[in-house]
Amino acid sequence: MRAEHPAPPAAPQQQPQQQQWEDRQHATAVAHPNIALIKYWGKRDERLVLPRVDSLSMTLDIFPTTTRVRLAPGADHDTLTLGGRPAEGETLRRVTAFLDLVRAQAGRSVRAVVDSHNTVPTGAGLASSASGFAALAVAAATAYGLRLDATARSRLARRGSGSASRSIFAGFALWHAGPPTAATDAEADLGSYAEPVPAAGLDPALVIAVVNAGPKAVSSREAMRRTLDTSPLYEPWARSSGDDLSEMRAALRRADLEAVGEIAERNALGMHATMLAARPAVRYLAPASLTVLDSVLQLRKDGVCAYATMDAGPNVKVLCPRTDAERVARVLRGAVPDGSVLIARPGPGARLLPGER
Repeated sequence: MRAEHPAPPAAPQQQPQQQQWEDRQHATAVAHPNIALIKYWGKRDERLVLPRVDSLSMTLDIFPTTTRVRLAPGADHDTLTLGGRPAEGETLRRVTAFLDLVRAQAGRSVRAVVDSHNTVPTGAGLASSASGFAALAVAAATAYGLRLDATARSRLARRGSGSASRSIFAGFALWHAGPPTAATDAEADLGSYAEPVPAAGLDPALVIAVVNAGPKAVSSREAMRRTLDTSPLYEPWARSSGDDLSEMRAALRRADLEAVGEIAERNALGMHATMLAARPAVRYLAPASLTVLDSVLQLRKDGVCAYATMDAGPNVKVLCPRTDAERVARVLRGAVPDGSVLIARPGPGARLLPGER
């Protein structure tokens, strides 16, 4: 059975609070990356960032991004620093375009100074854009005087980076692709948002093997376009992903971590197969990635509930019970002695720092 798209929530309150503008000239927010267990791969609308398929993820408790937005009356352009260094080019263009969306909602034109600190390697398939734009969405909306509920924040974060829509929420989150056809942009935008997914009874960990923390040779955006346009395997994978999602939600409801892991692994490997079949092929798998995957298979043979997932990059994430996380980490460190291995657990949603509410 394919997951049905729910009716979107009613449009939330998001009117600017004019009497508070003088008090809300700045805001600081923190957000964490998420790792998709049912993958988002491919957009049906790049401008609105509407995906082809629904996806489901786990927000992590490591690699936070902290972002401060300060309004700058009189400035004629936005400025951005990343890790204390000025950012320009495409990175600044994306942030400015995102702030333009916030300004349009707030009915304001004042520019902003954005200062962001990332603790996750950028562009390495570790969801740095998810944490980055989720933090920016929360901080910018607050600084510009918008009052958004969590669903509206998710929609807003989606416009910066699709996966950021899920980092608004703690733990497990489902991003609805929305109805495939809509009469207007506003209707299409309203239907695509993330929401939390209950997973009571699960106590998982995600062991992350970073085999290469450098930026990818092919960006996720380019890889998505190429896969969607040229891979003969994409449409079959997209259809099967709907079934994977239905099974995943059922496994989460019954707290069946083994089933969750099995579904996640096949969904991720299927996604990578679509990329390998693209023309020309997109190959993120490195020799060390395959070594880690082989180690995961051996762990299962040894009786450990361990299943792999991979995003658009060479790094491998292994889902397992929290009680087995240290054992899994030891095995992966032995498999990739030149890499690094970290243990993550379900983490918090995006939030303002104390004193910024």
